[in-house]
Amino acid sequence: MYAGVQWRISRESDLSKVDHSELSAFFMKVYGATGEFNAQPFIGGRSWAGARPELRAIAYDASGVAAHMGVLRRFIRVGQVEVSVAELGLYGVRRDLEGLGIGHSTLAMLPVLKELGVPFAFGCFRPGLRVHFERFCRRGSAFIVDDVTIKSTHPDIYTDLPPTKIERKIAVVLPLADPGPMWPSGNEIDRNGAEL
Repeated sequence: MYAGVQWRISRESDLSKVDHSELSAFFMKVYGATGEFNAQPFIGGRSWAGARPELRAIAYDASGVAAHMGVLRRFIRVGQVEVSVAELGLYGVRRDLEGLGIGHSTLAMLPVLKELGVPFAFGCFRPGLRVHFERFCRRGSAFIVDDVTIKSTHPDIYTDLPPTKIERKIAVVLPLADPGPMWPSGNEIDRNGAEL
């Protein structure tokens, strides 16, 4: 676990314009490295791409924002079962810190997630991040659900697109209740809203 950062947990309404500006610059670099299109939502000081998070875990070091993870409580449907989750998204690590284990230090947010009163934390990721999340799941505190079909709304209205999109992703699930309910079987998930 990387110890060179200080984590700050913030409610969305507690962030200042400066915070949003710093996060916007951070996301433009982190997401822009995977393609210019991925940085576009963050132009103009915007620090979110789809749904706005309820809480943010922000890591800082001497160079500024080092990592980020957003959280939003919502109901999703897994197969035919409604599940209350803390969705994890807007995840990013500054390029110079990749591979140092900073992602594992997000477990510092576990007590905050448990206070949200939902049985699971849940997030989706692209296949290129699979090795990272497999390492995260090694301790047995989380598990991966492969080959997920996830339905989400678009974050904006596009006249040339339907109101929803369907993507193939991989999900990570972190049980929060002890003992808690079992994650429903099935690989079809309806997010019932925009991706975080």
